[in-house]
Amino acid sequence: MIFFISDLHLSPRSPGATALFLHFLAGRARQAKALYILGDLFEVWVGDDIDDAYHSAIIASLRAASDAGLNVYLMHGNRDFALGQQFATAAGASLLPDPYDLALPEWSFVLSHGDALCLDDPAYVAYRSRVRDPAWLQKMLDRPRLFRRLLGRYIRWRSSRKRTPGYVYPDLNPAATDDFIRAHGYTTFIHGHTHQPAKHDHIIDGIHVERWVLADWHDDRGECLVWDGEALKREAIVAENRP
Repeated sequence: MIFFISDLHLSPRSPGATALFLHFLAGRARQAKALYILGDLFEVWVGDDIDDAYHSAIIASLRAASDAGLNVYLMHGNRDFALGQQFATAAGASLLPDPYDLALPEWSFVLSHGDALCLDDPAYVAYRSRVRDPAWLQKMLDRPRLFRRLLGRYIRWRSSRKRTPGYVYPDLNPAATDDFIRAHGYTTFIHGHTHQPAKHDHIIDGIHVERWVLADWHDDRGECLVWDGEALKREAIVAENRP
């Protein structure tokens, strides 16, 4: 089995989601061959050198799952774009490019966080262009830790303004999505970012292609997408499943 998750947005302010994830890593996740985390594992990440007990516990849990035989793969999101090799090594994980073509004996997939295709929000396009620029990122990482911690607080503050009742995350641009699927050989597309879990059926050049949108996690529930070698299915991760 292979598990796909995204948009956990873990932080000390989300104790329920954190507990769900740690329990998932210690149990159900270890029944899989691989776990793909497709962006935004953390609410914010401003450098691998910023250590604290909260993040150290998550790193240790990822490492324990990896040491138990789970292959862990990480993709950057729009919040944890600064995750680096130091973190990946400590967690026993491998960093993936975005997008990533996953070819299995039974099927092929293209994986992405998904935000690169959200082209109808000019402000977000500008934000992503800035934070994904290697020169900007290195300049940010060279800043003192205090500055980066304050930057993280600012990012969280901006995020909190969107978490109002009725807020809808911008969706993927339809034409850009079709072009993306075409460029990746009409393979099944799995992504997160939009917080709008669903299965979409695309007909592109007469070819049927499925697009699966991963769910975001909350303090009382999470979700993973499971590939069992024959089909994809959603599996709920709820508070009742943990001690």
